[in-house]
Amino acid sequence: MATTTHTQTRPASERFAAAMTAVTRRLPGKLSTIVPPSLIGFALINGFTFGLDLALLTALRSWARLPLWLAITIAYCSAFTVSYVLNRAFNFRSHAPVGPQLTTYAIVVAVNYFALILGLTTALSAVGVEYHLSRITAGLCEGVFMYCALRWVVFRRPA
Repeated sequence: MATTTHTQTRPASERFAAAMTAVTRRLPGKLSTIVPPSLIGFALINGFTFGLDLALLTALRSWARLPLWLAITIAYCSAFTVSYVLNRAFNFRSHAPVGPQLTTYAIVVAVNYFALILGLTTALSAVGVEYHLSRITAGLCEGVFMYCALRWVVFRRPA
C-alpha cells in the first residue's frame, strides 16, 4: 500500500503559496524582505496569461484578420478570465463571495482595458509602433496597475 506524503495532501493553493515564499526568500539582498510572495505569484500567473493574450492576439489578428480593436478585446478577455481564476485560487487564496469580488474585478479590468490595453496599445500603434511592441509596452503598465488593484482592492483581506 502506497503512503501519501505531506506535500501530496496539501491543497495546490498552499503548495503554490509555499513555492512563492521559497522563491521570495532566495531574492538577493533586502529584496527578500521587501518583495511579497504575492508579487512573485502575480508575475508567474500573469506572465503565463500575458503569453496567452499575445498568442490569441497574434492568431486573431494575423490569421483570422480581425480588426485590431476586436482582436485585442477577445484576447484580453480570455486571458483575464484565466488570470482571475488563477489569482483568486492560488495567489491571493481568496474565500470572499465571488459575486461582489467579480464585480469589483470587472470594474478594475474595464478601467485597465480602456486606459492601458486598448487606449495605449492603439495609440502607440497609431504613431507607428508595431502592434506586438505596443501591446508589450501597455502590458508593462498594466502589470503595475493590476497587481496593485488585485492586492489592495479586489482580493484585499478583511480588516
